Amino acid sequence: MADAWWWVPSLIVFGSAGVAAVAGVIGLRRLGARRARAELDSGRALEVGAKGLIVQADEAVREARAEIGFAEAQFGPQAAARLRRAVDRAEGLLREALLLQQRLDDAVPDTAADRRAWSARIADACRSALAVLEEAEGSLATARAAERGVAEGLPALRDAVAALGRRCAEAVAAIDRLGARFAPSALAAARSDADRAHAAIRAATAELDEAAGQGAGVPVAPVLGSAADRLQLAARHLDLAERIELRLAAAVEEARAERTALDGEIVAARRERDALSAGPDAAEAGVAAAASTLGDAVGEASALVATRPGDQDDPFVRRDRARAARDRLDAARAEARRASGRLDGARTALGGAIAIAESQLGVVRGLVERGSVGAEARTRLAEAERQLVIARQEPDPVAALDAARRAAARANDAEALARYDGSLGG
Repeated sequence: MADAWWWVPSLIVFGSAGVAAVAGVIGLRRLGARRARAELDSGRALEVGAKGLIVQADEAVREARAEIGFAEAQFGPQAAARLRRAVDRAEGLLREALLLQQRLDDAVPDTAADRRAWSARIADACRSALAVLEEAEGSLATARAAERGVAEGLPALRDAVAALGRRCAEAVAAIDRLGARFAPSALAAARSDADRAHAAIRAATAELDEAAGQGAGVPVAPVLGSAADRLQLAARHLDLAERIELRLAAAVEEARAERTALDGEIVAARRERDALSAGPDAAEAGVAAAASTLGDAVGEASALVATRPGDQDDPFVRRDRARAARDRLDAARAEARRASGRLDGARTALGGAIAIAESQLGVVRGLVERGSVGAEARTRLAEAERQLVIARQEPDPVAALDAARRAAARANDAEALARYDGSLGG
């Protein structure tokens, strides 16, 4: 009886092994899922960081490219050559990063490993570009500081900071006053320039404080040079911010002139639309479509002219919208003229095309009557005669002109075949 249960221990062993195997598989799957989520999270962080570095490198390249002109004016082309080479190299690295970013952003799915590798390459390229520019700009800042003279640089820069600070406060106040008359969008660029100037002044002040606190024997020329560069940048942005009132006044006049010009364009476009709609070719598909497009452009332009500026106006937007409406009107009028001219040109050429086809058909008929001509030549002759009938009866001058030209071409083919048949028969 005891021997009958010999299989029970084996069953327990194998059952335990099976349970352990199942648990192991489930554990491995869970571990793999956790690892996949961790890799995905780390990949996202890499991509976000890479995008931020692209923006930082692009802004640095733009600033450095603008700086080349100032370096050439101050030190000559040879002295600015190093910065130019550095900018060119940095732009090459940035282009590489942007191409990789396009591959990340396109619609083609990529593996997680590829995305991490590309993000790492983007980050490396951007960091290299920033390092190249930082080295070149540091040398330029040192040269500027040496030229100014360290001994008298700090007091002069302190005075410049104070003067630029006053200019910045006055510019912001002027922009605020203009805010009562103009929309925020009209003042956005000026506010941005004022903000950038303020940030550059703050950074220059911090660098001057750092230079003043340096101990004996510590070189301060690089710090003073950097502060001076920031103050020059602040001055350039303030120049732009301070011109906003003049730019707004010019934009108001330009918007008024564009509206006056648009009024004249609308009157002329209406005349052309009415002429097309009431003309003999109004039913022709191309003319009807051109007239409809021109009517739509006239309606849009008329609605724009009827809109009056509000209490807070953006003359830049009004000017640009009027220019865009004039462009649409010009394009619609040109299309209308092309549609009308196409029919007029076809009518002018139709008579001559029919005469050419008739002459060619006369030659072929003579060859058919004088000698043995095969079936191919006769078939082409019949087709040419059919096309000539279409050309005479077709009300659309463009289609009629096409038929007359086809008739001449088929008649020419028939003549060649008839002469070939005649040479064989002879």
